[in-house]
Amino acid sequence: MESICIFIVEDEPSIAQTVQFTLEAEGFSAEHFSTGTSCLAALESARPSLILLDVGLADGSGFEFFRRIRQLTEAPVIYMTARDAEIDRVVGLEMGADDYIVKPFSLRELVARVRAVLRRVGTSAARLTGTAEVFQLDAVRMQIHYHAQLLELTLHEYRLLETLLSHPERVFTRGQLLERGWDDPNHRLERTIDSHIKSLRNKLREINPDADPIRTHRGVGYSLIAGS
Repeated sequence: MESICIFIVEDEPSIAQTVQFTLEAEGFSAEHFSTGTSCLAALESARPSLILLDVGLADGSGFEFFRRIRQLTEAPVIYMTARDAEIDRVVGLEMGADDYIVKPFSLRELVARVRAVLRRVGTSAARLTGTAEVFQLDAVRMQIHYHAQLLELTLHEYRLLETLLSHPERVFTRGQLLERGWDDPNHRLERTIDSHIKSLRNKLREINPDADPIRTHRGVGYSLIAGS
């Protein structure tokens, strides 16, 4: 399997080295850049799977570098910064970043956030056998097309369908879908999954009344039928 490459844009050597070592120990390929400028130069020819971007770089603001990065790649970006003011988090996320982690952070938390973003963004249904002509997932814009028509989804519906698309034919329990679809899941609310699946099915049927790509596994959960 091709190694997932992560760019680390961080001007503090000790932090960069620790993060790089941790990611490589987790099986990722990692490349360190001490300036935003050097990262931009590398992006002219390289295509990383994800970018960890420090906001307070020596050669400029990470927010500004984010804009320039977006001109070269749609790779997901997680901000790493000592700034913990709410306005900084809001600005970073509204600009289109995928996540935001405040220093000092737990390395386990960083790896978990990296994996979560890669799971959301890196499993585009357009690349999955049997689904490419049925579903198209645009993870950057958080949009899903079904038979070339844009689905008007709520956030929870999007996350549920994105999860099912990530592993066609795999059965996800209600608890697993709740964990992936809700920021603060409460397992007493697992049955709310059923109502959201029902709504999602209705929207799919509006486009293709003859198909029902979501399969119910009674007493367990749901799966997606590849190619339906």
